[in-house]
Order: sequence, then C-alpha cells, then structure tokens
Amino acid sequence: MLLVFTSDWGYVGDLVSFFPPLWRKILSKLHPKFIELFYQLQVEDDDKIGLYSYKVQSTITSRLANTMIQAKMVNNAKRSQHIVYQPCTPIPSETSPTRAFSRISRSPSGVCLWGVYGTLPQQWHCIILNVLLSCLQVDVRIIEPQGIRYVHVPNSLGDHFNGITTISKGEKKAHISFKPTMAQQRKCPTCSSTAVDGNFVVQYDVNRESTGGELEIFNGYFIHFFAPENLDPLPKNILFVIDVSGSMWGLKMKQTIEAMKAILSELRAADQFSLIDFNHNVRCWRDNLVSATPAQVEDAKKYIQTIHPNGGTNINEALLRATFILNEAQNLGMLDPNSVSMIVLVSDGDPTVGELKLTTIQKNVKQSIKDEFSLFCLGIGFDVDYDFLQRIATDNRGMAQRIFGNQETSAQMKRFYNQVSTPLLKKIQFNYPQESVSDVTQSSFHNYFGGSEIVVAGKVDTANLQHLESVVTATAANAELVMETLRDVEELDGFMKKDKYADPEFTRKLWAYLTVNQMLAERNTAPTAALKRNITKSILQMSLDHHIVTPFTSMLIENPEKDEIMLADQPKDPRRGCCSGTLGLTPNAPDNNKGIPTWANVTATPVSFMPEQRSPPVLLLTPVSFLYVSVDNDPHFIIYLPKSQRNICFNINSDPGHILNLVSDPSTGVVVNGQLIGAKKEENKKLNTYFGKFGFYFKNKGLKVEIDTETITLKDGSYSIMLTWSDTGHIIRKQLLISVKKESNVTIRVGEEMSFMVLLHRVWKNHPVNVDFLGIYIPPENQFSPEARGLIGQFTSEPEVYIHNQRPGQTPEKPQATMEVKGNKLTVTRGLQKDYRTNRVFGTDVQCWFVHNSGKGFIDGHYKDYLVPHLYSFLKEP
Repeated sequence: MLLVFTSDWGYVGDLVSFFPPLWRKILSKLHPKFIELFYQLQVEDDDKIGLYSYKVQSTITSRLANTMIQAKMVNNAKRSQHIVYQPCTPIPSETSPTRAFSRISRSPSGVCLWGVYGTLPQQWHCIILNVLLSCLQVDVRIIEPQGIRYVHVPNSLGDHFNGITTISKGEKKAHISFKPTMAQQRKCPTCSSTAVDGNFVVQYDVNRESTGGELEIFNGYFIHFFAPENLDPLPKNILFVIDVSGSMWGLKMKQTIEAMKAILSELRAADQFSLIDFNHNVRCWRDNLVSATPAQVEDAKKYIQTIHPNGGTNINEALLRATFILNEAQNLGMLDPNSVSMIVLVSDGDPTVGELKLTTIQKNVKQSIKDEFSLFCLGIGFDVDYDFLQRIATDNRGMAQRIFGNQETSAQMKRFYNQVSTPLLKKIQFNYPQESVSDVTQSSFHNYFGGSEIVVAGKVDTANLQHLESVVTATAANAELVMETLRDVEELDGFMKKDKYADPEFTRKLWAYLTVNQMLAERNTAPTAALKRNITKSILQMSLDHHIVTPFTSMLIENPEKDEIMLADQPKDPRRGCCSGTLGLTPNAPDNNKGIPTWANVTATPVSFMPEQRSPPVLLLTPVSFLYVSVDNDPHFIIYLPKSQRNICFNINSDPGHILNLVSDPSTGVVVNGQLIGAKKEENKKLNTYFGKFGFYFKNKGLKVEIDTETITLKDGSYSIMLTWSDTGHIIRKQLLISVKKESNVTIRVGEEMSFMVLLHRVWKNHPVNVDFLGIYIPPENQFSPEARGLIGQFTSEPEVYIHNQRPGQTPEKPQATMEVKGNKLTVTRGLQKDYRTNRVFGTDVQCWFVHNSGKGFIDGHYKDYLVPHLYSFLKEP
C-alpha cells in the first residue's frame, strides 16, 4: 500500500493563535522558523502489517509549508485490515489531529496501492519513528523572497546520524535532505532495531534588513510580515491571578510555584506587579502594584512558597479584584503612559463559588477592563472549560493557552510567559489605500511582543496599480513610530515564476488562512446567536472555497474506485486566536517628500503643539528645501553667507577617529559633532578622510541621535530606538522628529526652531579605496544663539567678508583673490565644490572661494581647537 498524505499548505509561523504554544521557541530573538516532521501510525490489528518505506517532501514558500508524506506498507495477512493514519502536531497543541482511515486490502501480490490526500494547516512537523525502513527520506525545500539568513538542523536525533543530513543554501533558497540507508539506521551493524527515534528539526530565519518588515505581493494578494528588532521593551504592569483551589493540589501546584518563582525573577526594574491567589476566597499579596525591585521580588517568591491549595474556585471575584487594582493605579496616575498592562490568569477548573454563569463572568470582566488592559489565560489540564478561557481572553485583547498538567507544566508556563514578557510596541495600526486594496485582515493590534511576528494580508488591484503603499504607526518605549511602505506590485513575479518548487498560490492561501482564523475568533466572541450563525456561514463558505479544515468542515477520503468514502475526524479543540499582522518599510520608494497620503488613518498634529512626553503619530515633513551650510565628501565645508551672497569653502585635514565639533550652542543646549573615518588606503600619498558618524545632542530634551552609515539611533536616557538605512519612516519624541528616507537621507527637526539633513553616500563595497560616508546640511535659518560656536556654529553671526584683487591662478579656471575677514588677509582660490542634496551620485556644482590650510584665518583659531573627546561633547569655553 502506498499511503500519501499531502498537507496542502500550512504556515510555519503559527497564525492560528496570536501567541501559539511554542511561539517563543519558534520566534526567539533571531526569529528562527521551525519545521518538525511528525508522523504517527496506529494499527488497529497488529497482524502482520509492515511499514518499509517512508518519504516526506516539504516545500516552504514564504513561511507557507506544502508537505507530502508517502508511506509504503505491506499487508501479509490473509484478510483486509484497517489502520489509523494520524498526522498530528506534538504536545503542547490544542488542535486535534485529522485522521485518515485507510484499508489495506489483500491482493495476489500482497500489496494494494492507493492514496490519501487532505489539507491540514501545519506550523511545524517532526518524525517519530522506531521502525527499520528500507527507504527513509526527508526533503525540505525553502523559498524565501525575503532572503534566508541561516539554516540549521539541530542534532536532535543524536550523534549516530552526524554527517548524514545535507544542507545547501543560497541567497533565497535552501534544500535540506536526510536519507539514511538501512545500515545507517541500525543501532549497531548487527542490530535489527533502528536508531531513528526522535524529532527531525529544521530551523531557519529570514533576512530582516528593514525594521518595519517585509511586504510581498503576488497574484492579486499582499502579505505583510512584521517582526521588528532592536527595540527597547515597554514597561509592563502585570497582575498574576493564581488558582489555589483544592484541585490544584499536588504536582500542578508544585509546578506552578516553580514556574512563578522563575517568572518573578525575570521581571525588569521598570515593571510593576502584584499577586492574587484565589479559591473560594480572594487574597492579595499586595493591594496595589509595586515596583519589581529585588526585595519585592524575593518577598513575592516567599509568599508563593507558602500557598496551600484547598477550597473552591471563585474566578469572577478574582478577576474583578485584579482589574480593580489596575484601574485604581491608572486613575491615580501610577502607570507609565507608555506601559502595557496585563492580567495573567492561571486556573485548572470551572468556577464553583460565587458567580457560576460563564457568560456573566465574561460580561463582568469585559465591563471592568474597558479595553484598557489585556487578559491572558492559562488553562491547566483538561477539567477547565478551555473554550470559556479562549472567549474571555480574546474578548479582552489577550489569548488563552492550554497547559498540560504533568511534569512539563512549569516549563510550559515559563514558555508562555516568555511570549508576553517583552512588549515592544503598542497601538499598532496598519493603513492602506482603500481604492486599491480590499478584504484586509486584522490591521489594528493592541500590543506587539518580542519574539512574535505580526502578519496582515489582503487583496490588491494589481491591474490598476504600480506600487502598493502602506503607513503603519505604533508607540515604542521612547517614541512614536511612523513607517511608510512602498512596493512594486510586480516585484516578485520574475522570481516566483522561475522557481519550479515555489507555491504560486502562497499569498492567496495565507490570506484565506488568516481570514478564516480571524472569523473563528470573531465567532468565539459574538454577542448574539444570530451574529454567530452568520459568521459560521461565512467560515463554512471560506473553508469550502479554499479547502481549509475547520471545526465546521471535515476531510473526505475516497478510494481510487470511488466506491468508498470515509469521513476524517474533525479537529475537536481548535485554536481560534486572532490572526497576526504585518508592517513593511519602503524598498524602492520613489519619493518621500510628498507627505502622508490622505487615506492614512493617522492624527496629524503640528510639531510645535506636540506634548513633550506623549505625542500622537505625526506625519508632516518634507525634507528641508534650502540648506546652505554643508559638510560633505573629504570633508568639504561650504559656508553660505546670506548678507554677502557668497559661498566660502574649506577642507579639514585630520586623522581617522578624530571627532570634530560642528555646532556647540550652550544656550540652546544643542551639539552636533562628526567623527572621521579614513579611506581603505592612501592615494597620491594622502589618506582621504570622511565623516562616518554624526552625533546630535539636544541637552534640554535629554535626547541624543547617532547616525552612521548603517543605522540611525535615537537615545533617551536608558532607552533607545533604531532604524536602518533600508527603512523609510519617522520617529517622534519630545517635539523632535526624525524622518528617514531609504538609502538616501535623514532629516531631524526640532519643533519649528531648527533642522538638519544627513546624506548617505554608498560606494561599491569592493572598491579598493573608497568607503561609505555621510554629509550634513544645515540651513542658516536655524535659530542658534549668538553664543553658538563650532566649525559651523560660529557662522551664525555672519562675519564681514571683503574679496578683491581677483587675478589669474595657477590654472585659468581657478582664479585667485584676496579675502579680508576677521582682521586677516587671505589668498583664496575660485573653484567648484559639490552639493549632493539633489544628486547623490554626481552632485551639483557650487561655485565658492576656497580657503587653504584647513580654513586658517576664516575659522576662529586652529581646526584642532574643534576636536572633542566624545560624540556628544560640548566645546570647552575658550
């Protein structure tokens, strides 16, 4: 018998639940993707049935897995026998397996071949076998348009199989093969038992050059993947509500205490927390939130250790007490405006004391939370009404997870906490042009947690659209973020059509999967029976249209003769979490100067009226149009003098690593410094130097901005947030706005008083001499004080310049003249310098009078007087 199971498609990253059981494991700091290939065969009658061939072929296209399993079996009995073919996901999982029942018939040859096909969304797979096979083969192909960062196959099957797995990896494709011979499968050369007993795991991660994520468009659908890195955690206010009723006695309570002690140790200094334990009564370790200081954490651990389970279960009063503590803290102004508040409920049973009606409890909690906080529920064991926990969690911006009451309870609880322990963003909103997209999945998210991935999908009118644009806003730990996305709708066409293994329907399938699971979540919290029926009808239609197995559909299995049809088991306890969402930033953005589109659902507030601490996302900037004072190239200073309508130029010849002060204004508290880098080698016995890093310090706001050729970082005390030059977006903090245009420029605006532009110059990375460098442009309208100093700041007060006695120079195109300035008579040369604002490759010629000897006589003192020790240092007083 040839038994074929096709997992038509399944998302490698879990989309069924916002926070899947193994999400933290699957999307850790580096966001690794797992595929574990799992197969289990149960035989109803063990009379002479043999499995001798097992092949798994899995192809992943942008996280979407298509898996086919082929198993050859022989029936040596004299009669037909039934088997249970059970592909399933390993514990912990709330999705019951879909079973494919097959009959192995007796035939003259002893083997009857036919196939079974089905659709089962897969997050990951693993193989568990202890049968010696004549043919064992696993092939995994990965196609990721985003680019593959790494591929890794852990040594999960032991040293016995070292060197057998082969990995070939390209920029966007990879192939993993595991094909042990029968001899290699044996535990020893003379053994009849196999050493293959465990999980075969493939881990990989994609490139994430853009902070905002990746936007992929193909065949009329778009998918946004969003998993930002390098963000400081938001402070959190967390209340642990722990069931200590009699049913928690024994191993469950012991494991819960062990997990809670570990979880409390992981609280950050900026977090606030408290503990509530409940049975038929409700007790509070503290009646209010306290800071997670070492002393408080240790005291909480001691309290946990003294808990002894007994009595009934009063879930309603326990949750209302928790929401009261959070609401009171908020009303008293005790919560950081940028913090995230949450309740974590741990329970193993249904309510037995107090309010017993589940719908009333759900209503009470919803009214008390008022969409201000999130509720996460951990259901231990199988006595708990898990559907109720799902409903009440989903209804309050959280999620539920089943914890299996065994020796692994503690580890499962800690894994769950890891999923919600690091909130990085809040109030994430995705905006798309309504005239170009439709049927967009969930696009607004309360929180984003580190180690997870948000995904948004929708239909897009590619026939009448060249680029798809998106604007995403979010609140980070120390700033408001605004991310703009622009992607060519045909960008993936060539790549996808050339690869014979890529699934051309991956965008449609992911969209359908997200949509169905979103409707399941909506059905779960529908307030009326009529609305629930309507949602059920929609789910059923979507399931049939896109071949998705849901609680309302089943998989039918038909034999080749079409005379026998069997019904596969339905998933009995499916996860119904919200689908996730995405954010992308602009590759190939044609223009960032046009501002934010009118369809973006963003509150536009003028910069000058933005509150100091909490400002809504502001989308308003076009880069400065008239910038005259500049430093660019080696480093060439161009000083525009408005009164005399002249450009004066000079170079600074200093050493790599030196930091030059450009602006030092103690009155306004503004510092601008630049650090020099050198070329790769000398040319004509001279090593050219360039600016490789700029530091901006706005002392009165406590903000620092560091820009180098790779990243743009805003620092506010211990907090920092970073964008890369591959992003297009905005950061807003305390009336300071940073606007990044992909691979082009960064504009910094401080209210209406001043602005700066930094230009990026990229060179061929294998160039034998040149390196990437930066240029800076500062408008003379900047409102520096008369006390401003620095190589540029000193010209806030324009000096009197008199140029006369023009005469021929060494070359006809470079005449010389005498310039009188600051009591000095200097010989200057007429020439051309480059302004790279409008043309970053060739620049625009600017005529100027060049001052020799590093500006001596034109600048105050010697250029070495402007060297400072640190990137944010003020100049010392003379």
